[in-house]
This record gives sequence, C-alpha cells and structure tokens, in this order.
Amino acid sequence: MLPIEIRPDIFWVGVNDRSTGLFEGLWPIDNCGISYNAYLIRDEKSALIDLSKEAFTDDFIRQVSALVDLSELDYVIINHMEPDHSGALTRLRELAPKAKFLGMAKAIAMMKDFYDVTENVEVVKHDQTLSLGRHTLRFLFTPLVHWPETMMTYVEEDQILFSCDAFGAYGALDGAIFDDEHRDLLGAEQDALRYYTNIVAAYSKNVLQAIDKVSAHPIAIVAPSHGLVWRKDPDRIIKLYQQWAKYATEPAEPGVTVLYGTMYRNTERAMNYALQSIHAAGVPLEVFNVSVEDPSYILPSLWTKRGLLVACPTYERAMFPAMVHALSIAEIKGVKNKLAAYMGSWAWSGGAKAVFDGFVERLNWQPVGSVEFNGSAKETDIQSVQQMAQQLAEACMQG
Repeated sequence: MLPIEIRPDIFWVGVNDRSTGLFEGLWPIDNCGISYNAYLIRDEKSALIDLSKEAFTDDFIRQVSALVDLSELDYVIINHMEPDHSGALTRLRELAPKAKFLGMAKAIAMMKDFYDVTENVEVVKHDQTLSLGRHTLRFLFTPLVHWPETMMTYVEEDQILFSCDAFGAYGALDGAIFDDEHRDLLGAEQDALRYYTNIVAAYSKNVLQAIDKVSAHPIAIVAPSHGLVWRKDPDRIIKLYQQWAKYATEPAEPGVTVLYGTMYRNTERAMNYALQSIHAAGVPLEVFNVSVEDPSYILPSLWTKRGLLVACPTYERAMFPAMVHALSIAEIKGVKNKLAAYMGSWAWSGGAKAVFDGFVERLNWQPVGSVEFNGSAKETDIQSVQQMAQQLAEACMQG
C-alpha cells in the first residue's frame, strides 16, 4: 500500500504482514494477518511516530522515503519498544543520523538493551509537548498498556491520538485503513476483541487508567499501531476497550463458555445433555474443543461471558492436558470472577476436579457445581449434569 494522508501533512506509512503465522510467537494470525501502523508528520520539523517489525524494514523504509528525505528527518517518536514496533530502529538510525529518538525513560533504557542505541536520544515526560511548527505533539504516559514504557502521542491541532497498542486489532489492512471504508466493521471489532483478550487483557486496570488520561483531550481520530484508523467514530473503539477492560473486575455478559476435551467421548456424550439444559434456559453459549481450538480463539468468549463449564476427563490422576493448557492461558490473562462448573469422566482414578478447584481458588471463580462419573455417564449422572447446567445457566442470567 502507498502512504495515505490522514490529515494535511499527516500520513499513515505502515506495512501489512500476511506471512507471520503466530503473533508474539503465540497467537495465530495466519487467517487474518496484522498491520504495523506508523505515521509521519511533515512540518517545519518532521516526526515519525512508531516503526515496524524488523522483517518488514525494507517496505517500511520505502514508505517513509516516499514522503521525506530520511537524512533530514528530525524526530522519531518511540511509543513502545516491543520489537513488532521497533524492529526497524537500527536501520532507521543509520539512514536518519540527524533524527532525535524520543521516548519515556524506560523506552530509552530499552533502546540500549535491544539495539545498543544511546546517542541522540531524549527522555520525555508525561504531558510534555513538542512543537513541530504547525503541529504540537503531547506525550501521554500510559504504562503497562501493555509494557511499562508505553506512551501515546497526541496531535493537539488535529486532535489525533496515536494510541500505540491501545485500541488496536488483528487484521491486515486490505486496501483501506479507515473505519468508514471498512466493509465488515463487525468483523473488525471481533478482531479487536481477540487482540484485546490475547494481548492487553491482563492489564485491563491500566487500560482504564489510560482512557481516563486521554479523556481530557478531544479526540477526532484514533490511530493505533495495529488495525483500523478510526476517524468516523473514534469513540466506538474507545468505548469497546473500556467495556472489555471492565470485565476484568465486573460481571460480563450473560452467557456460558463451554470448554471440553474428551478421549473416548464419554465426557462429550454427557456434555451434550448439559448443552441442552443451557440452551433450554435461553442462555447464549459457545462450545470449544480444547484439543483442536487454539486458546487465542477461546479467550474472547471466556472474557465476555459470565459462565464457564469445564468438561473433561481425568488424565493420569490430573486434568486432561489440553484443558490445563487452555485454563492456564486464561489464568495468565486474568480471566477472573466467573461462575464455573465442572463435569467429567474418570476410569481408574480421579484427579481432574482437584485441578479445577485450584483454578477456581486462584481466579476467584464462584463454583456452581460439579459432576464426576466412572466410565460412561449413567442415568443418575445425566440427571445431575442437567441439573448442574440449569443452575449455571440461571446464575448467569441473574448476574
């Protein structure tokens, strides 16, 4: 894609990544890709905001060079030092020897740690401003969204918030970068939710603090480091992030996420009775087979629904390993305060429920019930499963 003008003399100069399979080496993006958004301001002094991943340095340099002579570039604004944002830094340092690199104190320290860059750098502080001529930049310190050095850059005259990872999303930008040009905005919002739960959710408290900081400034455009640039309805993505962040401590939406794993389908057959009971109660539900579904796609449902049903067998006196993996990722991301129930089969020894109880205690889940059965579920077991599922559904509707 060619550079795109966002406002007079303010340009998107990002690149698209459709070749990386796992973002951060963890989260699958092979079906959607991702953008590395960077922005250039041309003025009496020129400023580049954010960079790109190292593998896309050549594309990135071409983008910027189409608009400005890099040897004359004045400033490079480092909102975030994570290498998907800063990977082009070493090459840019060579091509733009006059440019001063600006960032929060921790970012400048990381610049040395990651790239051994120590010269022509400057520490900026929260609420500090920088005049480029017609444009004034204001730096807003937003730590732990989602690294400790992260900041946002605000252009006062145009009311543009370059928000770094906040308000970002998965998804390559297929020919258009703006929300009002996107043909599937609902799909883009789902990409944003998955990105939020995968990348930012563990720092939801900090997200809310950052939103409080930026709310002091009128915002006409939200320009994140990944995903769409929101110019028609910038408040939409801010409100979505605010809503998602509140789910870290407040009740989520009525609904049940069902996670199941099964070896010989004894647990799965019994689970089907639970699904019937939840559906009959009129409660939305989503079902995920943890043996085949990546936790990346499970997290959005876990994060946004109040209820959780874990259905899996005991495996060697413990919990089915794929379920342990899924729940451990949920624990890392801070999926707390759920209404939770467990069911599953055991053969020669139990043990899965004890592992489940550990997650309940650590994540402050409210246990609704549990049903274990030896081998296949008998009639009394099925009745217990149905009763437990109904109780879970009713509790979710009550909040």
